[in-house]
Amino acid sequence: MSRTRLALFAGLIVGVTSVTADAENWPQWRGPQGDGVSREKDVPTVWNGVTGENVLWKVKLPGWGHSSPVVWEDRVFVTACEESGEQGHRLLLCLDRDTGALRWKQVVLSAPLEKKHQLNSFASGTPATDGETVYVTFLAPEFHDVRERTPGEMVVAAYDWEGKPRWQVKPGRFASVHGYCSSPVLFEDKVIVNGDHDGDGFLVALDRRTGREIWKIARPNNTRSYVTPIIRELAGRTQLILSGSKCVTSYDPRDGSLHWMMDGPTEQFVASLVDDGELLFLTAGFPEHHLLAIRPDGRGNVTDTHIVWRETRGCSYVPSPIVVGEYFLIAADNGPASCFVAKTGERLWMERLGKHYSASLTAANGLVYFLADDGVTKVVRPGPELDLVAENPLGENAFASPAFSQGRIFLRGEQHLFCIGERTASSE
Repeated sequence: MSRTRLALFAGLIVGVTSVTADAENWPQWRGPQGDGVSREKDVPTVWNGVTGENVLWKVKLPGWGHSSPVVWEDRVFVTACEESGEQGHRLLLCLDRDTGALRWKQVVLSAPLEKKHQLNSFASGTPATDGETVYVTFLAPEFHDVRERTPGEMVVAAYDWEGKPRWQVKPGRFASVHGYCSSPVLFEDKVIVNGDHDGDGFLVALDRRTGREIWKIARPNNTRSYVTPIIRELAGRTQLILSGSKCVTSYDPRDGSLHWMMDGPTEQFVASLVDDGELLFLTAGFPEHHLLAIRPDGRGNVTDTHIVWRETRGCSYVPSPIVVGEYFLIAADNGPASCFVAKTGERLWMERLGKHYSASLTAANGLVYFLADDGVTKVVRPGPELDLVAENPLGENAFASPAFSQGRIFLRGEQHLFCIGERTASSE
């Protein structure tokens, strides 16, 4: 095995390779740690997509979708769907990081358009990359009917650095009235994908080199959910943790065995969990609303024993929350944002920051970025009182979560991909 490949296998989430000492790649959903936090210090806080201030480039993407961009060194990857009547061409795009020029475009599959929620898209799953291969997942529906949920097959595919297909597999059935969204997570030699849906739900791990199934486990309760798992070393164990299908669960990502589970606290979930190294934090919003802090050191069913604090006001359903230092922050879908003391659940403030939120929170250099559906990003310094640092319009609606890499922010609007960066003599 080459030294490069050994290094890639060494981490829990293999995309955490830094380009320089203070710059990093953004290789998957919510970045290197899967929690929306960038370790970079030199990240823009001011831009204007209307006037062009600090917009290094802006390109129109073929098709549309709500997936986030991912970045590895000089390349940006994003998915999209080009519609043609009742058919859709699901795309994987590779763009040049410095110019936005399209390097290559691959049609992953062509299939009927599934029934979906009005806030979903036909390309909502964010790709993942390890610097050698790009992994992506879509739904291959069997028919088009806007009145009925659309059954089909989950498709997971891998492409090399030049866009050539390496493998494509269909690991399980999928059907949901809300459509499809699953983002692959990389761990050691595995690609792990969540298959919660209105049927026989599953969690599956595939071999990164071949697509061969390594393990596959049944999920309880058979209820649609759209949570991307996080993988953490907590309580002396490697834990793959996700909410969904009427429960919260922790598995061993090496073999899929169960560490612990918690019933509820509600039926459906979208937001990923986050942690502070000691506690897990969850937000969920359908049909009941909950914020929870959970101890991750249990075994078996921990419903009655491991909840540290709970809140039911100002919760979010779709946007994932964030932890920055001692603070836990969320943006509720309908606009109010809150800042809590993470350890205790004390709410320090709750203020309306936008009309509606779909994108998950991101953070860099101690600041939190709240991107609303209207494309306005408000930059906030966490603390006892709301401290609004900047307010930045994009000029078009935005539903995808931002990506931070090498001192730049990549924002996907409804039609364009924007690269935000401080303008220097070399970027003029």
